[in-house]
Amino acid sequence: MDIVFFGSGQFAVKSLEALRLAKHKIALVVTQPDKPKGRHLNFLPTEIKNKARELKLDIYQPQNPNSDEALLYLKQFPADLFIVIAYGHILKNQILGLPKLFPLNIHASLLPKYKGAAPINWAIINGEKETGISIIKMNELIDAGEILLQRKITIEQGDNAQTLEEKLEVLAARSLPEALDLIEKNSVNFIKQDNKKASLAPKLEKRHGLINWNNDTVSIVNQIRGLVPWPGAFTYYKSKLIKIWSARPVQNLFPFSNCPAVLNGVKAAHDKSAAKPAEILEINKKGIIIGCANGALIITELQLESGKRLAAEAFILGHKLIVGDKLG
Repeated sequence: MDIVFFGSGQFAVKSLEALRLAKHKIALVVTQPDKPKGRHLNFLPTEIKNKARELKLDIYQPQNPNSDEALLYLKQFPADLFIVIAYGHILKNQILGLPKLFPLNIHASLLPKYKGAAPINWAIINGEKETGISIIKMNELIDAGEILLQRKITIEQGDNAQTLEEKLEVLAARSLPEALDLIEKNSVNFIKQDNKKASLAPKLEKRHGLINWNNDTVSIVNQIRGLVPWPGAFTYYKSKLIKIWSARPVQNLFPFSNCPAVLNGVKAAHDKSAAKPAEILEINKKGIIIGCANGALIITELQLESGKRLAAEAFILGHKLIVGDKLG
């Protein structure tokens, strides 16, 4: 089939590769314009532009894909399908109506759950046990089209948003050719979304990273996992921001010597009744143990503002933390 591919972010890269390997004709790749990035604000291409160059595909980078100019340009590329993955723009009906068949979108959730910009992050933050990808026939509403195909994946306890996105990128690339086979065989059974089961995954903001130590341990750990790499979960110590990259709940907190997450022989600095949320309870080579509303967690990787991302053992060597002090 003839395809016009819309994509910008890394999540779309393997799907573009999969289409090429499946011998579909990619008439054009539409991606966002180069943008200034990094400390020196050099203009850099999107991940999809880099991949399209590697695959020797034609590239189009409109500032506004819904403009009359873009409409006229896209009409030069007759396509059976538009495929939209991590593009970064909402397409209007005048664009969505161009392909001979219909436009498809791959969304990184099991729709109608987690409609919106950050489905992977919010699935982890909310403690979901599974997620997946949904391939839908697009309409002008966000993530609201009829479902062509869904595939599920388990969210492992060790996953963060970055590792889960990598897994879902692979799942999407594996599922897309399967969906196109169904279309070619005229075996598609579109399923309307049940809006009663819908939930939202709004765009992440910096404020979502601030840790409230009065929350329960699991909720805080899920927040940390779900916000890697951006905006990152963070707290403060003596007015300095600390970004927390990795943590896990501490089981059997008191005494610490019974806790497998802590070095043998370490004794509790406080009894259970004295532990308070945000309090530094213990410091050792395995990590920094912090009180929460219903127990404690152990921070295993962290970063002081303007500093390097470090394992807890290395961080402790270069920064003095005091048992009994509070974060936040």
